[in-house]
Amino acid sequence: MSSEISTSFKQSYHDMLEIGLQQQGSRLRPAVRVESVNAKYGYFDRVNSVSAVEKTSRHAPTPQIDTPHVRRRVDMRDFHFADMIDKQDVIRATANPESAYVQNAIYSLGREMDNQVISAAFGTAYEGETGGTSTTFPTATQQIAHGSAGMTVAKLRAAKKILDSNEVGDEPRFIACTAQQIDDLLGTTEVTSTDYNSVKALVQGEVNTFLGFTFIRTELIDISGSTRSCIAWSRSGLLLGVGIDIETDISVRNDMSNAIQVYARATFGATRMYEEKVVEIQCTES
Repeated sequence: MSSEISTSFKQSYHDMLEIGLQQQGSRLRPAVRVESVNAKYGYFDRVNSVSAVEKTSRHAPTPQIDTPHVRRRVDMRDFHFADMIDKQDVIRATANPESAYVQNAIYSLGREMDNQVISAAFGTAYEGETGGTSTTFPTATQQIAHGSAGMTVAKLRAAKKILDSNEVGDEPRFIACTAQQIDDLLGTTEVTSTDYNSVKALVQGEVNTFLGFTFIRTELIDISGSTRSCIAWSRSGLLLGVGIDIETDISVRNDMSNAIQVYARATFGATRMYEEKVVEIQCTES
């Protein structure tokens, strides 16, 4: 046999592109209040609680009790993505990259939605008639300190107690955390034992729900040093305003040698609507 037969060996190429590992779009959008905003700013109003007064005599003067109004502002921001493919590249490539580029762009904009929601959870909120008054997150009442520990049942109970004490109601509650906090809980007897809970932890190795919270895993959660700031909230506590939902377009760029351009855009912003409905759970990571 000729020693040069390797020249004739076949080579196999697949006619598709795989998309690399990443969070595939938004995970938090289904867990927050979503509103349409067709302006530079979106304003959302609410009224806070009032207290009735006792009537102590017949024909007593009618009391004047001013109902407190709160208006929160959402700043709408524009995000976009573009990449180009020369037609010569399509001919030479084993797979046409257009669909993969489009999907990648959609994923990136979805992740940016989550980034905006995460930033709004503990960031400065703006309120007032024109949104000119800043409101910081009240760490004294709404934060659970890390205590040099990861995610624990005690922290979940503390978060539940804060929300219950604030009378947030029966709307769905969520916790956004990373794989590390899920792993912390999977090592906890109360979470994995069917005597305590009916989650899928033992069957599928995941935490689904516990203490009334639905867990959403995302590695986009902020970390400072070794402290991860996880978010516990009820749905209406966080708001995502959407001006232009994710749109994609594939067109020919005449100014770029007729290259094919993959373009995607969206306009959105987020704010914290209620401090009382959001809790920061600090978790230590080694």
